[in-house]
Amino acid sequence: MSTEFDLGALLAARGAERYDLHTRHLNPQLPRMLHTIGFDKVYERAEGAHFWDAEGNDYLDMLAGFGVMGLGRHHPVVRKALHDVLDLNLADLTRFDCQPLPGLLAERLLAHTPHLDRVFFGNSGTEAVETALKFARFATGRPRVLYCDHAFHGLTTGSLSVNGENGFRDGFAPLLPDTAVPLGDLDALARELKKGDVAALIVEPIQGKGVHEAPPGSLRAAQELLHKHKALLIADEVQTGLGRTGDFYAYQHEDGVEPDLVCVAKSLSGGYVPVSATLGKDWIFKKVYSSMDRVLVHSASFGANAQAMAAGLAVLSVMEDEQIVARARTMGELLKSRLAALIGKYELLADVRGRGLMIGIEFGRPDSLKLRGRWTMLQAARKGLFAQMVVVPLLQRHRILTQVSGDHLEVIKLIPPLVIDEADVERFVDAFTAVMDDAHSGGGLMWDFGRTLIKQAVAGR
Repeated sequence: MSTEFDLGALLAARGAERYDLHTRHLNPQLPRMLHTIGFDKVYERAEGAHFWDAEGNDYLDMLAGFGVMGLGRHHPVVRKALHDVLDLNLADLTRFDCQPLPGLLAERLLAHTPHLDRVFFGNSGTEAVETALKFARFATGRPRVLYCDHAFHGLTTGSLSVNGENGFRDGFAPLLPDTAVPLGDLDALARELKKGDVAALIVEPIQGKGVHEAPPGSLRAAQELLHKHKALLIADEVQTGLGRTGDFYAYQHEDGVEPDLVCVAKSLSGGYVPVSATLGKDWIFKKVYSSMDRVLVHSASFGANAQAMAAGLAVLSVMEDEQIVARARTMGELLKSRLAALIGKYELLADVRGRGLMIGIEFGRPDSLKLRGRWTMLQAARKGLFAQMVVVPLLQRHRILTQVSGDHLEVIKLIPPLVIDEADVERFVDAFTAVMDDAHSGGGLMWDFGRTLIKQAVAGR
């Protein structure tokens, strides 16, 4: 006897309860935060780099689900691939056969990483990092992993151990043996390596928090130091990979860098099915999976499922057919140059940095007395409030979704879908210019909201 289930009818009947349901049954702080900053919108549909609300207003997405929506939402090729794989009725996840789709996706991924040989498929970025940490520790026989200050590699226990932000780590000790080093500090790296117990250094070629790039030449020099001490280099490309920075991987911007393990996720999903991949050298995989007794020593219940593999294959096909990497580079250069041209115009705008479509906009202390007083007032309450003051009117007045790049940072991170076009770039720059004009004019709207944020910050202490 079959049970009739109508998803559309369920959403039509109860979709309006979305914020109440979250408040009662999920993380109660999420709806509270969204109500506080005016982000409690109701989006009805989405396509590409845009959302629409019930009134038909369109919103420009400059966040891409924190980088998940590399191809935007509902790309027709990825959508069709998922319909196709469901219609095939494959004998998926038997665990005791070898389906073709994982091998085909691994082959296609490795074609972009010719110095690596094998792939493990998981379900999320943090799982890709966990895999790399386990493999590095087992392959080297050493316990300790180095990471960089301000790094973000995930929030499960292993990846949390290499998280450079205490706000995420507090209250979850004990974690794995770990040590932080400043991004690009080769002397600090060398000191730790001399202790002889380091398995690997894990690094984001461009850090998501604050959008800070590893100094030129530092990744290759770090790789040489690591290999000299028989340790490994892990590149976390969960957010920076698959074209985000204007190359397929961000580490490829520096000649001669060949990480021993590479973590990818987010955009590989096509925005539909969670999937991650940990790519590595043959000898590492063969050491971990050294015998038939160890065939399942590392696995994932939903890893390499047919829907995820189909989504990944479709994503890579679209990237090649639509030249997504080159597009990200071109649109990123245009957006960055247009924003950088505003630095001299606005004293609150301190820096514009990044690569491709991963751009950080940093705000800083102004020179004029009136603005400086207001800036100081915000900083005294909580660092990062001014950036939030910019994010909110971008959404409320201009229908553009952005967010700050980390807690206590005066930086907005732009990571839009890689399919944005020149019109989207101009729309963002025009809106950002209008918000900056308001912030520098002494008008009341932004600074009135700033006072509201101060009250919330003080109340939350």
